Formats: sequence, C-alpha cells, structure tokens
Amino acid sequence: MTIETAIKAYEAALNGNDIDAILDLYGSNPVFMPQHAPALVGRDAVREGYRQVFAAIKLDIRFTIHEIEIAEDWAWVRTSSSGTTHVLAADVTIEEGNNELFVFRAEQGHWKIHRYLFSTNRPRP
Repeated sequence: MTIETAIKAYEAALNGNDIDAILDLYGSNPVFMPQHAPALVGRDAVREGYRQVFAAIKLDIRFTIHEIEIAEDWAWVRTSSSGTTHVLAADVTIEEGNNELFVFRAEQGHWKIHRYLFSTNRPRP
C-alpha cells in the first residue's frame, strides 16, 4: 500500500465509521492527537477515541494531499480535508475543514500511520 492509498483508505474508513479499518492503518504504537483533546497513546486509547468520535458525529469528507516527504522508513504527509460533519445529538450538518499532519512509519514493509494530528481551518462561531 502506498502512502496515497493509505490516505484514501483512511478517508473511506472515516466516512464509513469503520474503526477496525482505521486501526488496520495505524502502526503498532500509534498516537492520535485530535483537536481540543489530550493525545491518545496506544492502540486501545486510539480505538476508544474513534469510538467516541463516531458516537458523536458522522463525517463526509475528502482529503487533499499537499506534500509527502519520505526519509527511509519514515514519511510525513501534509493534507487538508473538507466536507461535512453531521452532529448526531443536534441532528445538524455543518461544513468541515481541517489541516492534517500524518507521520508514517514502515512496519514489516508496510506504511502505517505512526502519528496523526489535525486542526480546523473552519473555526466555529
């Protein structure tokens, strides 16, 4: 799997609320750094973080890759995403936009998400 296909698979898994597919894309010691929350360290914490996300919202987003830098077994990817977020409790859909940074690490010959962080580029009023 290339880094580009991993990003597309992550997009599909986010839009499909597919936690197992998301965890398959992460490496053995992941860190997920969502905006406005503490870093989630380790597979169990990352799984629980996505479970909480999907209990609150339904995403329909697309990633745009702006740059990929590779240094041996490491890579970092700068992306942005846009689309909509359906807030389940309020039953309202809002426009979504973020800047993201992925750090990938090759594990057993496969690119895996090692670190992931994002921040909005569409602040809420």
